[in-house]
Amino acid sequence: MVLSLAAAFGWATYYLFVLWATPAATPSAILVLPFLVGGGAYLASSLATGSGGHFVRLFASPAAYVRILLLVGMQISVLAATYLTGPVDASLLSLIGDVVATPLVVAAVFGIHRAQVTSAAFGVGLLLSVLGGGLAIVGGQRLAAIPPLGWLVVPAIPITVAFYFLLTARANETMPRAAVVGQSMLGSALVLAALSPLIPGGAGTLLAVPPRALLLLVATGLTSFFVAPVLYFRAIGRAGLVIPPMLMTGIPVFTLLLSSVFLGIAPPLIGVLGIPIAVVGALVILRAESDEPSVPPPAAGPT
Repeated sequence: MVLSLAAAFGWATYYLFVLWATPAATPSAILVLPFLVGGGAYLASSLATGSGGHFVRLFASPAAYVRILLLVGMQISVLAATYLTGPVDASLLSLIGDVVATPLVVAAVFGIHRAQVTSAAFGVGLLLSVLGGGLAIVGGQRLAAIPPLGWLVVPAIPITVAFYFLLTARANETMPRAAVVGQSMLGSALVLAALSPLIPGGAGTLLAVPPRALLLLVATGLTSFFVAPVLYFRAIGRAGLVIPPMLMTGIPVFTLLLSSVFLGIAPPLIGVLGIPIAVVGALVILRAESDEPSVPPPAAGPT
């Protein structure tokens, strides 16, 4: 639980750093540079732990490119949804991917944890977690009307979120985590750099980021693209494929608190009310987990 919540906090800092970096950094730089920093940190970790060979060999694996495409699709979908439907809707869709789609995919596609996912207690906890996290995200803001083109990206966010993290967690069972996650991060950076001429800001701004914005994007890469995934996949390795994703309701809660402290944005009442609801939902889910027969989590590869 502690690892999952620490990962949620790391991912919550993404919005803080990106807001501070904008508008000095363009969307293309915001997409590419954190991936490059995170992938580079994972590569250094792989070399330091002797798993550099795995990192390189993954580029010859077809499954690795599926994970890269899912990760690229996830980031582009979030960016597109932010422009087409607004950041509030995009955050809600990401929350649905973590908390709702992930356990359903685990049960339906991978055929595991079905008894847990279909239990009444788990359903109540799921409902409370989504409600509390949703209130923390919305925070009294009006949801945007989705234009026709926006409906093309609406389903993409939860689907890519769920499948990327689950396929990566499964690959981590047999290969070093640093190599698996780092290869997809670095591969995504290369793909997005190639696509940057099609992204607002273009390729020319990738190397023309002002120093302060550059430092913020480096910090984003180290926290949201390196430390947070390390903690998250370690949590999955210890607790299994269901509970850690459910605790990602902590992301909007931490985002609300960080925005209040560092950006001076007063948290609205509806957002504050969402915090205890999300906490109660997480506790119900954890209780449902403890009531289930003990099933050892899948063996995880070395870090």
